[in-house]
Amino acid sequence: MSESEALNAKTDANSGSESSDSQREGTEPSDSEMDFLRNLLSRSLNLQDLQPTKVLEERSVEGIAKYILSGKCQKIICMVGAGISTSAGIPDFRSPGTGLYDNLQKYDLPYPEAIFETGYFKPTVCHYFMRMLRDKGLLLRCYTQNIDTLERVVGLKDEDLIEAHGTFYTSHCTNSVCRKQYNLDWMKTQIFTKPLPKCEQCSSVVKPDIVFFGESLPQQFFATMESDFPKCDLLIIMGTSLQVQPFASLASRVSDATPRLLINKETTRQGDPVMALLGLGNSLDFDSEKAYRDVAYVGSCDDGCLALADLLGWKEELEDIVKKEWALIDSKTEGAQASAIPQAPDEIKKSGQVAETEAEKPAG
Repeated sequence: MSESEALNAKTDANSGSESSDSQREGTEPSDSEMDFLRNLLSRSLNLQDLQPTKVLEERSVEGIAKYILSGKCQKIICMVGAGISTSAGIPDFRSPGTGLYDNLQKYDLPYPEAIFETGYFKPTVCHYFMRMLRDKGLLLRCYTQNIDTLERVVGLKDEDLIEAHGTFYTSHCTNSVCRKQYNLDWMKTQIFTKPLPKCEQCSSVVKPDIVFFGESLPQQFFATMESDFPKCDLLIIMGTSLQVQPFASLASRVSDATPRLLINKETTRQGDPVMALLGLGNSLDFDSEKAYRDVAYVGSCDDGCLALADLLGWKEELEDIVKKEWALIDSKTEGAQASAIPQAPDEIKKSGQVAETEAEKPAG
């Protein structure tokens, strides 16, 4: 081989190596990611078509009901927050001084573990409305910020749910080698009987599968949203003002033609254009001259679901389901209380024994 041929061969090899390295550095973005970026830039820079696609006959709850009944709406996504559980009596887990454990004494509970039992916090009308959507073949997915597991209590399964901020339903050992899973019954017993839940297999700490501040959201959240939101033909947002990211940004991931219904005690704030450009806005528009697809029902989530169910001709069915399910929950709770007397933690037992001993001593 001549000197020039050797030089050319080396150059070709280096070129191939650089090409290979370039391919390894990153992969092509998916179609859904590109569509999201196009829509995001279009909305943020005000480059949308002058006459966007309108699918609602009227921008109202009545218009939403007509759209659902038309048969054109088959893939509904529900995005829900704490507001759907307030009528169940679920306390605020976030605010200092108003959280579950700060206010435990306010609840007339027969024993502390009862705070985790369904009989004390029943699912709401809103929860059962989402189950109706599932049973009628209209629910694509429910994305929830809540960790109270009430979506599961009404019968939504793993395939119906994305628990964005995790759940108390399961817990795992924090040892990366072990990762043994525990259920809710095990965890609620541990919380009230031991200083710290420990793994039965390796003695490491066991943590509920909830997302604490500063932690990443579950991988399933990011993987599923990529495929779900481009297919969504109606987005129903309930019990949230869309202030917590990245959950709030999901509202911007549906297509520009997809109607969005907000059921909440207050409307969301108008999205910040800069935040929207970063993919962190909610982009809902109820009042501007350009509004064409967003509808707001201002009131409780239960009232909003009943109003929509009424327009759909489902109200009586929904009320019957709630009545029967609540009666079933009450009967199970009464049976459980009658058949099981919970054991108090050792320190409580000891303090009680001391009190009894003191009471038995003769006066003087």
